[in-house]
Amino acid sequence: MRQLPPLSLYIHVPWCIRKCPYCDFNSHTASTELPETDYVAALLNDLDSELEHRHGRVIQTIFIGGGTPSLLSAQAYASLFNGLRQRLTFADDIEITLEANPGTFEADRFAAYRALGINRLSMGIQSFNDLHLQKLGRIHDSDQAKAAITAARTAGFDNLNLDLMHGLPGQSLVDAMDDLNTALSFDPPHLSWYQLTIEPNTEFYKRPPVLPEDDTLWDIQDAGQQRLADAGFAHYEISAFAQPGKQARHNLNYWQFGDYLGIGAGAHGKVSWLDSRGQIHSARRWKTRQPSDYLNPDKPFLAGSQPIAAHDMGLECLMNALRLRQGISVACFEQRTGQTLASVADPIAKAKAMGLLEVGQDIRATERGQQYLNELLGLFL
Repeated sequence: MRQLPPLSLYIHVPWCIRKCPYCDFNSHTASTELPETDYVAALLNDLDSELEHRHGRVIQTIFIGGGTPSLLSAQAYASLFNGLRQRLTFADDIEITLEANPGTFEADRFAAYRALGINRLSMGIQSFNDLHLQKLGRIHDSDQAKAAITAARTAGFDNLNLDLMHGLPGQSLVDAMDDLNTALSFDPPHLSWYQLTIEPNTEFYKRPPVLPEDDTLWDIQDAGQQRLADAGFAHYEISAFAQPGKQARHNLNYWQFGDYLGIGAGAHGKVSWLDSRGQIHSARRWKTRQPSDYLNPDKPFLAGSQPIAAHDMGLECLMNALRLRQGISVACFEQRTGQTLASVADPIAKAKAMGLLEVGQDIRATERGQQYLNELLGLFL
């Protein structure tokens, strides 16, 4: 009998102290005082409108992203989690991640977050080089980054992700490796290590910085991946590296075509249901982006929804799953899409002929496919 995918919850906090020039996420400059009480109430009302998509499932993971979620007080999160637990059933081993920025941390706040049941922090370090941090528009410096990591450890966060960028304006191979080595000195169980890309609708897109030459970018990538492998990190997703058993479970659910409710200004979700014949259907849902609109009781939370056509289910699944080094099993693909591999036979045949894809019990990118992932994914568009 077909089953629905695992269910997660994504919560968006849309405010930052300052918008970074490379950021294309839904973030807005915070006012002097955040409307915490009203926003928590709106989040719970938004969740109420999404509960019909739960279909009796327990919540496996929660991710609080932004913006800068660590701008909200522990009192605000206490109210939020009280409301969440009244409405949802949490898995016994639930993973609850909160994004935090070093420029907004307080040691006491980290301890309070941990006491509430938040058991994973994802810290936006980006670099330990003060000059590069300034070029990225970050509000913290290297000393603050190191102090925040230490504070998180002291507060009891043994499940910790550090976000690092490479390929920064003016960055050399030595600079990039210094950043990586500094991060590794804190023995984090997980690292998100990815190249800076210039996205539309950002300040860097309007005024592009001078980035390292392609040869330097390749050297950084090769040296960094080798350093992480030597340190015992598995490269399990295109920009994610983890010690054994410490993969980001919430993100794995995204990449494996799981379901997630999305609440908060600009949040996105994917939900599935079974029809009377047991056939699976899925849809994307997204919420209004502007915090003022989201907090306006006369305006709906939902900005739009779009069913995923049956013939697109397989394509959408593989567009996510092929980011993973392990790919996705054929059984999981069929269970979560309601399709057989025949639905994506043409792009699979092309990818195999180009040496980018291999198919057995799993569907996964080859080593060459990982190197040319954008080209591989483009075959499924």
